[in-house]
Amino acid sequence: MMALVAPHGGKGLVCALLEGDELVAEQKKAEGLKRIAISPRAKGDLIMMGIGGFSPLTGFMNKADWKSVCDNFTLTDGTFWPIPITLDISAEDAAEIKEGDEVALWDPKKDVMMATMKVEEKYEMTEADKLYECEKVFKGHGEDSQGDFMKVALEDHPGVKMVMAQKEFNIAGPVKVLSEGDYRERFPGCYMTPAEARAIFEERGWSTVAALQLRNPMHRSHEFLAKIAIEVCDGVFIHSLIGNLKPGDIPAEVRIKCIDTLIDNYFVKDNIVQGGYPLDMRYAGPREGLLHATFRQNYGVNRMIIGRDHAGVGDFYGLFEAQEIFDRIPYVKDGCPDPGKALQCQPLKIDWTFYCFKCDGMASMRTCPHTKEDRVILSGTKLRKALSEGKDVPDHFGRDEVLVILRDYYENLTEKVEVKMQKAASGADMK
Repeated sequence: MMALVAPHGGKGLVCALLEGDELVAEQKKAEGLKRIAISPRAKGDLIMMGIGGFSPLTGFMNKADWKSVCDNFTLTDGTFWPIPITLDISAEDAAEIKEGDEVALWDPKKDVMMATMKVEEKYEMTEADKLYECEKVFKGHGEDSQGDFMKVALEDHPGVKMVMAQKEFNIAGPVKVLSEGDYRERFPGCYMTPAEARAIFEERGWSTVAALQLRNPMHRSHEFLAKIAIEVCDGVFIHSLIGNLKPGDIPAEVRIKCIDTLIDNYFVKDNIVQGGYPLDMRYAGPREGLLHATFRQNYGVNRMIIGRDHAGVGDFYGLFEAQEIFDRIPYVKDGCPDPGKALQCQPLKIDWTFYCFKCDGMASMRTCPHTKEDRVILSGTKLRKALSEGKDVPDHFGRDEVLVILRDYYENLTEKVEVKMQKAASGADMK
C-alpha cells in the first residue's frame, strides 16, 4: 500500500500543543506573564500551529519571512508558504515588550489563555507595510483584478480591511499552545487534527486523497465536484472552515448538518470523510487556494479541488485565477533542490459546473455544448441570497433535504444581513 503524502516542510507534523505535566506547568507560568489579547484570526492560526496544521511553522513570522512570503511565496529558508502568518500588537503593548521576553497570548472573547510565546523580534507595521501586504497577497492578476484595486478593496474587500485594521506592531517567535479552544466540544466527530485525519485515511487504505474546501452550504455543484474526485482518487475529504466568516455567511453548525445529510443520502460513505478546521477566512482568492493546499498536505491530502472562484469574494478575482496560480509556484516536479520544502499537494482543476436541462444532469463548460439559458447556475452566494430573501430556489440547485435545513435556519434568524451578488455567482460571465 502506498503511503500518504508527507507533511509539508520535510520535518513531519510539527505540533506546538502541549499536553500533560508540560501543559500544566506552562499554564501556571502563563499566569505571571504579560498578557496580549489576540484576534480571532490569530487564535485560529495558533490552533493550527498547535495541532500541526501549519507544519513546519513553529510560531509567528518575523519581518524577513513576512516580506519573503509576500514577494516569493517562500520563507527565507526556501520553504513554500503563500500567506503571511503574523501577530499584531498595539504600540502600547510593544513599548512594554523587549526582544527575548515571554508573553501570554489570551483570547479575550472566551477568556482563555491560548499560548505562550518567546518574542524573538518586534517590528513596526506602517500603513505602507500593510498596503504592501495587501497588494501582494490580495490583488489578483486576471482581467477582473485590474484597475485601482486598493481604492475599491479598502471599502469592500474583507481580507484587505482586516489587514489594514491590524495594530501598529508585529511580534515574532515560537509558541507553546495551551488550548484548542472549544472546537472539539462544539464539533464532535468533525473537528480533527492532521494526525487524526491521517489515521482515518490510513485505516481505509487511502493514499490518493482529494480535499473539498467549503465555507458555504454544499449545493449540487459541490456534490458534483466531490464525486468527480472520488472517481479518480481513493477518497475525498470534505473539509469545512469552522472558524469565523463575514456577516451573512452561514454558521458552521448549519453547514455541517447539511453535509451530514448529503453524505447519508447521496454518497458511498466508505469513500468520503467530513472534517472541520479552525481557521478564519482571509478571502485571499488565489493565494488562499495555495494556503488551502499547503495545510491540507499536512492532513494527508495530495489533491486540492480547485473550481470556479476558489476562496474569492465579490468580483476581485478572475474566475480561474486560483487554478492558474498553481502553475507559478515551486513543485517537486520542477526540480526543487529540497523537495520537502516544496508544495506537494497539487490542484485538481475542475471547470465551471452547473445543472443543464438539455444534458439532463450535472455538467461543466468542458462537457456541455448548450447555452447559459439551459443551465442552472450554482453558487453559494446565489443560494444564500435567495434563502435570505425568502425566494424560491430553482429546481436542481440543491437537494431537498438540505434546503429544508437551510430554510429553517433563515426563518429563525432575528437579524437579516444583505447578501450582495457578484458576476461569478450570477453567471454574468458565462457564455
